[in-house]
Amino acid sequence: MKSNAAVVMNRKARFDYVLGDELEVGMVLSGVEVRAMRDHHAQIRGAYVVVRKGELWLVGMTLGSEVSRDVKLLATKRQIAGLLRQKVAGFSIVPVKLLPLKRHIKLVIALGRGKKAYDKRQTIKERDLARERK
Repeated sequence: MKSNAAVVMNRKARFDYVLGDELEVGMVLSGVEVRAMRDHHAQIRGAYVVVRKGELWLVGMTLGSEVSRDVKLLATKRQIAGLLRQKVAGFSIVPVKLLPLKRHIKLVIALGRGKKAYDKRQTIKERDLARERK
């Protein structure tokens, strides 16, 4: 497996949000959780990131057939402060993909603004036109 190949991608995030700046953060995981992620048994489709007491937490990630516990994300105070400023401005913090990096697994999060229904229809139309051009 390549070191930059994503273990899990949240493809729905690009459809539901207009994504902006991305940030790669660490995760506090147990060995069982790391093994499940490396075996592609993780899903971040319905997951989201919240800020509690100045810390980032991933909520709603699925490992296998069960929803896992909330996972603490590792970021600097400066990075968290920047995310909070953007979040107050109407952005959401969305998990985009999980990356295996040697012994560690990193999560790529992005700031996103939710799309309206007409924006989603436009995205579908552009994708269909690009497919027809090929």
